[in-house]
Amino acid sequence: MKLPYKWIKEYVDIDESPKAFAHKMTMTGSKVEGYESLGEEITGVVMGRVEKIDQHPNAERLVICQINIGKEENIQICTAATNLKVGDYIPVATHGSHLVGGINIKKTKMRGEESNGMLCSIAELGLTLNDYPNAIEDGILVFDEPTNLGEDVRIYTGLNETIFDFEITPNRPDCLSAIGLAKEAAASYGLEFKGHTPEIKHTDGDINDYITVKIADPDLCRRYTGALIKDVKIEPSPMWLRQRLRDCGVRPINNIVDITNYVMLEYGQPMHAFDYRYVQGGHIIV
Repeated sequence: MKLPYKWIKEYVDIDESPKAFAHKMTMTGSKVEGYESLGEEITGVVMGRVEKIDQHPNAERLVICQINIGKEENIQICTAATNLKVGDYIPVATHGSHLVGGINIKKTKMRGEESNGMLCSIAELGLTLNDYPNAIEDGILVFDEPTNLGEDVRIYTGLNETIFDFEITPNRPDCLSAIGLAKEAAASYGLEFKGHTPEIKHTDGDINDYITVKIADPDLCRRYTGALIKDVKIEPSPMWLRQRLRDCGVRPINNIVDITNYVMLEYGQPMHAFDYRYVQGGHIIV
């Protein structure tokens, strides 16, 4: 099971290097097959804002951008991207930076004009459209919300994470969840497990007026529960949720599918969301 270090730390106050944590967990029975540091290839890429765009005087397909990266003076970068406008927040690879695949960015001249870095696409950061559904795949990644200028792009995109890959044996299904492994970590270090109680906001009405559940074999399925959620809008999940699923090796789909997967990963409880229109007669047979 893949699990990000930050998720474990939400339940247990652990201050250990990834190497030491992996060793401790393995020695106490929760074997770590390995771990990966996301974004370790990326250096020198920061958050920036487009302040000005001018046509390149010597190249019809190039524009010259003045980029604010939180310093006194803007930096000039030439690009062929066509999806930019003034005010856009974008990832900026500065002089001397490194991108995915070992690419090294240096100052250069493009048709006689200085270009002091590069503006990045999702692929150049090792990201996909699953991470940013509204991105243009062959264009510059434009963020939906304002960001802290000059901040390391890995912080904003969640690429500053360490992912552990745990081997869960068949006799420990309780560890097939973030909470289960966090409890193991708390026990391994003799620390407090900081659990939380979900807040369920009920509304008026009786679920039995909408759904009936029949369990055909109680020996194979002892319990099956359902709830009805109204006024649902299908759309992409918020960025933090997409990042969390990505870290666990799960592809984001939409907000409804993603939240069921998130709860499954957190609690180890499988879930599924049905479109009520297609539950014939409001009857579910297990």
